[in-house]
Amino acid sequence: MGSGHYFWAIFYFASLCSASLANNAKINFREKEKKVLDQILGAGKYDARIRPSGINGTDGPAVVRVNIFVRSISKIDDVTMEYSVQLTFREQWTDERLKFDDIQGRLKYLTLTEANRVWMPDLFFSNEKEGHFHNIIMPNVYIRIFPNGSVLYSIRISLTLACPMNLKLYPLDRQICSLRMASYGWTTNDLVFLWKEGDPVQVVKNLHLPRFTLEKFLTDYCNSKTNTGEYSCLKVDLLFKREFSYYLIQIYIPCCMLVIVSWVSFWLDQGAVPARVSLGVTTLLTMATQTSGINASLPPVSYTKAIDVWTGVCLTFVFGALLEFALVNYASRSGSNKSNMHKENMKKKRRDLEQASLDAASDLLDTDSNATFAMKPLVRHPGDPLALEKRLQCEVHMQAPKRPNCCKTWLSKFPTRQCSRSKRIDVISRITFPLVFALFNLVYWSTYLFREEEDE
Repeated sequence: MGSGHYFWAIFYFASLCSASLANNAKINFREKEKKVLDQILGAGKYDARIRPSGINGTDGPAVVRVNIFVRSISKIDDVTMEYSVQLTFREQWTDERLKFDDIQGRLKYLTLTEANRVWMPDLFFSNEKEGHFHNIIMPNVYIRIFPNGSVLYSIRISLTLACPMNLKLYPLDRQICSLRMASYGWTTNDLVFLWKEGDPVQVVKNLHLPRFTLEKFLTDYCNSKTNTGEYSCLKVDLLFKREFSYYLIQIYIPCCMLVIVSWVSFWLDQGAVPARVSLGVTTLLTMATQTSGINASLPPVSYTKAIDVWTGVCLTFVFGALLEFALVNYASRSGSNKSNMHKENMKKKRRDLEQASLDAASDLLDTDSNATFAMKPLVRHPGDPLALEKRLQCEVHMQAPKRPNCCKTWLSKFPTRQCSRSKRIDVISRITFPLVFALFNLVYWSTYLFREEEDE
């Protein structure tokens, strides 16, 4: 009989334990969350217009710690000097009015999607041009309230921010684009922004930019003082390096090729006027079009850029090649005119000499016409005046030919001295233009690459 009572006592105790476990298993913690939210955010219990107290419940300023996660950077515009970024923005602060019981650690945090239910810092982006939230499929925002009163606010936003640029070294430049966040209405006496300790800025690993590379980023503080007080401010500087390979292929190599093509006219015959003119004009117009296309993708600035120096010098070389042909053509035409005049003078002198010879011969015949024809001895006495006169006339008209000069023979291949001058201009240009252009490249690249290292 005692054993039966003992068995029923054990059975009754086991039933009670199983019932209590079943009741605990049926507890709906979502209902508990609702009760907790109604308890801490109910009407007359929490006023979202009042800022939280300071650290440890003091009357000091509320401290808000900020961190951001950069999801993507879609563009960096040189013309408008702006960049677009998509990021996840997070703020965390402590509001002791929001403390609650975590039911022995079973409620880790409460989640809200309505930011107006709790007090929010009045942060704004001071260099923002445009911005919008993401609402697909649902608004990408949440608020987490932890049992100790800590509040975490997270939202995904897209911003277009101003980025003032210095383009003196373009396209060998580096640009610093900032992201500035400040309090709009609360002064540092009421609200202070701090970067989160550890890793305040995170960047997605596979970040891809079309013409830039994100080298590094730096966090700093930028508190500002105005007539109404001092306001807390945070900033992160993003250092971008421009990818030079794109500009090397699209700008520098084509410009070099155009300059080299313009030198082809130095090797063409000076008489090929249509070929040399068309080549010079075509390369000049192509270079001018290339320069205008480059300037169209850049803002009008008051200083000289590195790309302006390059295109300006290349355009000068192409224009110089065209002017060189004009000089060659002028020297050639001037030489041909002088050659024709020289030929006419030589012909005139030859005719004058022939006429003088004929006149001298006719005078001799007239002098001897009245004399008696007789046999004259072949040997004349030295004092005979007639013999001396005749011998002089024969020496004048029967001079021996001069020996040919090899230098004059080689120079005679060129019709005139002026014609050889035009050819010498082409020969000198074939050497001078490439040497000067190579020297310019040496100075250009050494100067701007050295300045780039100094800026770095």
